[in-house]
Amino acid sequence: MVGFLTKFIGDSNEKAISKLRPLVAEIKAREPEFEQLSDEELRATTQKLKARLAEGRTLDDIMADAFAATREASRRTLKMRHFDVQMIGGAVLHSGKIAEMRTGEGKTLVATLPAYLNALTGEGVHVITVNDYLAKRDASWMAVIYSALGLTVGCLQNESSLIYDPSAKVEATSKKDKDGAAIFAAVAGESMRPCSRREAYAADITYGTNHEFGFDYLRDNMVEDTPRMVQRGLAFAIVDEVDNILIDEARTPLIISGPARESGSEYRRFSALAKRLEKQSHYTIDEKQRQISLTSDGIAMVEKLLNVENLYDPQHDALTHFVENAVRAEALYQKDRDYVVQDGEILIVDEFTGRLMTGRRWSDGLHQAVEAKEGVEVRRETITYATITLQNYFRMYRKLAGMTGTANTEAEEFFKIYKLEVVLVPTNKPMVRVDGADLIFKTEQAKWDSAANKIKELHQVGRPTLVGTTSIEKSEMLAALLKRKGVPHEVLNAKQHEREAHVVAQAGRAGSVTVATNMAGRGTDIILGGNPDALGIPREEWQTEHDRVVSLGGLFVLGTERHEARRIDNQLRGRTGRQGDPGETQFYVSTEDDLIRRFGGDRIKGAMNLLGWEDDVPIENRMVSKSVEAAQTRVEGHHFEMRKHLVDYDDVVNTHRDVIYKLRRRVLHGENLRPTVTEYVNKELADIVAARLKGDSSSWDVPGFQKELGTVFPVQDVLKTEDDILGLQTNEVESQVLEYAEKTYDQRELEFGPETMRQLERAIMLRTIDQEWVEHLTAMENFRQGIGLEAVGQRDPLVQYKRAAYDMFQALVTRVQSNVARTIFRVALSQPAAQGQGQQATRATVAQAQARAVPGQAPAAISRGQAVPATGPAPAASSAKAAQVISGRPSVMASVARGHGMDTGAKGKVGRNDPCTCGSGKKYKKCHGTA
Repeated sequence: MVGFLTKFIGDSNEKAISKLRPLVAEIKAREPEFEQLSDEELRATTQKLKARLAEGRTLDDIMADAFAATREASRRTLKMRHFDVQMIGGAVLHSGKIAEMRTGEGKTLVATLPAYLNALTGEGVHVITVNDYLAKRDASWMAVIYSALGLTVGCLQNESSLIYDPSAKVEATSKKDKDGAAIFAAVAGESMRPCSRREAYAADITYGTNHEFGFDYLRDNMVEDTPRMVQRGLAFAIVDEVDNILIDEARTPLIISGPARESGSEYRRFSALAKRLEKQSHYTIDEKQRQISLTSDGIAMVEKLLNVENLYDPQHDALTHFVENAVRAEALYQKDRDYVVQDGEILIVDEFTGRLMTGRRWSDGLHQAVEAKEGVEVRRETITYATITLQNYFRMYRKLAGMTGTANTEAEEFFKIYKLEVVLVPTNKPMVRVDGADLIFKTEQAKWDSAANKIKELHQVGRPTLVGTTSIEKSEMLAALLKRKGVPHEVLNAKQHEREAHVVAQAGRAGSVTVATNMAGRGTDIILGGNPDALGIPREEWQTEHDRVVSLGGLFVLGTERHEARRIDNQLRGRTGRQGDPGETQFYVSTEDDLIRRFGGDRIKGAMNLLGWEDDVPIENRMVSKSVEAAQTRVEGHHFEMRKHLVDYDDVVNTHRDVIYKLRRRVLHGENLRPTVTEYVNKELADIVAARLKGDSSSWDVPGFQKELGTVFPVQDVLKTEDDILGLQTNEVESQVLEYAEKTYDQRELEFGPETMRQLERAIMLRTIDQEWVEHLTAMENFRQGIGLEAVGQRDPLVQYKRAAYDMFQALVTRVQSNVARTIFRVALSQPAAQGQGQQATRATVAQAQARAVPGQAPAAISRGQAVPATGPAPAASSAKAAQVISGRPSVMASVARGHGMDTGAKGKVGRNDPCTCGSGKKYKKCHGTA
């Protein structure tokens, strides 16, 4: 039926390819013209194409010329001329689709076509690979093409960054493997010199792994000043082995996290302290706001017990946090009302439904304070500072493309998640590989014995064999079996990328046996007869061995088990038969294999027992093979649902992340924040008036209003007495308060100076946003872990999660606004005497809660996070440094990303005793290198 419909309406894939064939003809027609150009003229083509773009032409308009130039540059530098099908593959990638190209069709070279074309916009192109070795290999290998066309190439590595520099020729280092044979990392690292992360991203084309790009995006949104941001936008990405990165690795989100610094002993210590404090005399409770405020006697008591002079000194800000949480846990949170103790664990009780909220934990150390109060184990928090799924990261690129040998089986997921279509690109030469039917054994032991015998037989005749296994454990088990049979072999398991790529590249040598996990060495071609360049043998000797292997039937790929995903099996099959080479594949499976056992293996085994089938005699049955493929399809569907589930929940957080990161970037980019801060102050004051002075004046909470007003700014010249307030209407009170706030703001700006005030606003905004965002992420993660229980009440967990997440985000925004409003008037500046040669330094210090506050109000009226401690001088030349000094220390997120974006240059990593690159004059370990 499918075949009939295809004949009737046509094959959509063939239609897509047919549309691109005229482009190939056009490129061919221009080839003689580009062959006549000198090297300088060829390099000048880049500027000519950029000029055409500037005149209003599109990338599609100049594609033929760009592809022709790239082909010519490749022919001159690498002696490799792009095949016509590679031109088609390049056009598919440029159109923002996935090009499925068989193994050995030269995908690495194909990527140079759209990479060069899109780099002409000046926005940068990211080429993403599966590991550091391939990123470095491909960057240095293809860089000669880009360099010949006048483009720059960067490369990201785990702990370093590189840039291609043809003048800095680096000799390829040789190593020795366990047998003493030389290992050459092809051209990996050749002519690549160390550079800063920012310089690598500033290159026209940047190679790296998905983790490096993703984590750099997160760190860019954690730094405290814009010069430390390294990425310059997400314009176009080409993902190599796209199924591995966007499908397999997308199951796990990228997370930057770390343990909380507080220890259980500290919580228990402060819990004991809180039990000694008495209500009213030592603290007061605001039941509605669920907050506590220490009185003057309470503060004196705590300072005595802790043996500190001033609890609210900036150096003791952590103590304030511990005290407040301990008192809140003791006074506000009641057992069997707010929580229950069950099996040594604190379980939160939902205040609306009365249900136990399994998996939920209060944030910011409150849960640990309650655990300490009840004497159960205090579990250390893991704080999430930043997180994003790979799906949401890659969907941020304006244009995304990918290439792999196996994508068609996952075409539905690629389209639903990433809006990517899959196009099957034809091979350069006809495929002559023979795919044998599965051999099905009754027992697993019989399968392994038969596979080992087959491998020995192939080795004896000199035919190279690649054996694929589904796990490292099974690779080692088969290796032990082959050792007992006296078969020399190599074992790989995707751990040592450089050696792995070398060994896989030589898996086509006569008589070689390579046992590997199915994914090992992915991205590396297997050349029949071995890779002559890496072997360092004369071409004639290699040709003789190549011809011998071809006469034996080429590489034999033996799969020892069906993988859960069909594309992994297809990837293994694709290791042989490259560029028209002969090859053969076959899978050995048993009824005891995990996949078959889960989907009817017992029935097959029972039938074989009933027929008296011998253990070492396999069967070839089309129906059984089809049932295995059906089982694979079901498992693939299950995994797709799991990944979609992950994306559905991260999409909720992603909307929050977009808002917060945009706000954070506004702060970092130096926008005038006074209108924003003024808006926050006005809203906070209006909320205070509305909450305390509602209804008739006889019901107004005037003392509470005065007390709370004093937490925003020192009330000196407005509404001093209760009579002043009661003699006004609510709107008149609000008007006077807002007018006084504006006047006070103007006075402080006059006192500090406009530049310092802008720095102060940025510092306060940044610290408040970061603190609240980290706590929000933790709360969201804790909430998500227990949301599945909503299904018990016949409610959709995702719908409930979205509803609760909306409320939680609104609360986050409110807290940010409130904390900024209650901090901006609480910071005082002092001008120390001139030092040295007349240099002036501005020191920012926190006004303690009692400073300029309502007389008699305790410092605890200002909650944690509303005061901005400050130490150290602020050099006038560095606005960012001044902002850091005003804020006292970096925000919680900035402290985690301290080393990110520092220009280490050719030195690589900064030494602990080296001067800090921020210009403070301190040693790195004493400045941005502190833990």
